[in-house]
Amino acid sequence: MGQCGITSSKTVLVFLNLIFWAAAGILCYVGAYVFITYDDYDHFFEDVYTLIPAVVIIGVGALLFIIGLIGCCATVRESYCGLTTVEDEVNSSIKKVYDEYSGTNSNAQSRAIDYVQRQLHCCGIHNYSDWQYTHWYEESKNNSVPISCCKATVGSCTGSLTHPEDLYQEGCEALVVKKLKEIMMYVIWAALTFAAIQMLGMLCACVVLCRRSRDPAYELLITGGTYA
Repeated sequence: MGQCGITSSKTVLVFLNLIFWAAAGILCYVGAYVFITYDDYDHFFEDVYTLIPAVVIIGVGALLFIIGLIGCCATVRESYCGLTTVEDEVNSSIKKVYDEYSGTNSNAQSRAIDYVQRQLHCCGIHNYSDWQYTHWYEESKNNSVPISCCKATVGSCTGSLTHPEDLYQEGCEALVVKKLKEIMMYVIWAALTFAAIQMLGMLCACVVLCRRSRDPAYELLITGGTYA
């Protein structure tokens, strides 16, 4: 279950990278705007150091972009590696969580298991019979499983093992692994999408600057020419 916290942290990291990229894009745009404006009015400025703030702004923007890109790559790499280890993580922890089930709402493990079984329509680790080997089952001595194992369509279900047809047949382990892998794939695709958008934005900025420098009106202004 701890894997959910790791996945949430990676999602937050992707969001922070997006903030870095947005800040980088804004700073680079402001710096480029200063450069373009200076070129239009450079005849009125004798001090070339006027451009130092623009250089600093673009430098900071480039640094933020690099930091965001490194963070994005690290997130994707860790998420991709996590896809191969998430099953081992769940295998090693799920039995312990089921053993700590008490059936009370004050118990975090109980709330987590009941939530998973209701949401994923599953029961037990591999199937509902796994509950027979838990401490909760041995202490309850009523030959039943938690109500969260009952199918939502069966209103009269009490969790009794004498009516297994009323219970979810599939175990939760495989479904939890599948769900966590789906979430981690969302993180990977989100990071890659943000990276692609940022790269496209930087490319467009370069294209605009190149085209701006080749604008005939711009050339006439710099050379002091006039339109025919």
